[in-house]
Amino acid sequence: MINFVGAGPGAADLITVRGAELLKNADVIIYAGSLVNPGLLKYAKKDCKIYNSAQMTLEEVVSVMLDAEERGLSTVRLHTGDPAIYGAIREQEDILEEHNIKYDVCPGVSSMFGAAAALRAEFTLPDVSQSVIVTRMAGRTPVPESESIESFAAHNATMVIFLSAGMTEELSKRLIKGGYAPETPAAIVYKATWEDERVLKTTVADLHKTAAENGITKTALILVGGFLGDKYDRSRLYDPHFSHGFREGKRD
Repeated sequence: MINFVGAGPGAADLITVRGAELLKNADVIIYAGSLVNPGLLKYAKKDCKIYNSAQMTLEEVVSVMLDAEERGLSTVRLHTGDPAIYGAIREQEDILEEHNIKYDVCPGVSSMFGAAAALRAEFTLPDVSQSVIVTRMAGRTPVPESESIESFAAHNATMVIFLSAGMTEELSKRLIKGGYAPETPAAIVYKATWEDERVLKTTVADLHKTAAENGITKTALILVGGFLGDKYDRSRLYDPHFSHGFREGKRD
């Protein structure tokens, strides 16, 4: 059995209970060493075989999985954050299915939520933004033409931008070109929930300046939108005059 496990945003104690149990029982662990906190390996049993996938190709990763299956061993493929976001798990799953190997996915806490916690922010605020766009800049790996930063910026919704900390100058220009005002609040969160976490508040116009002054070029999320401001409407759900299925609103 292969278990894809979300390692969480960084801190070793932010893995799910299920994920930790899977790690404890694994005979083989393949972890994304470039991003996953090595402290999570403390859950592994003494005789567990551990591989760092940062130094491996897809074919090499799958080869380890197939070998473990032939030997009747339990494997955990440990991905950073939640495997569903930039986890590259589909290509692994398809190969496993070709070999009729069973697998399961254990979700994890994405770094985007670790960043929100670090900012003490709420992505969805009444009358500010009710939508969250998760995306990245095109770099060595392209993005679909229909998913440009400019097209998303036109919505002025909350935006969480992965894998783009080294392209903040171009990102800033595209965000403004797409529709965000230069003074729109923004933040750079470096290594959210890690011990060396850094939270930098800025604006869309000053994204590159802030990143450059603080030496941020990787392992950081960029968050953009009015949700980082101080204006919003109160939630109607908890308004004393609002009725819903569990409470009758008060009448004046």
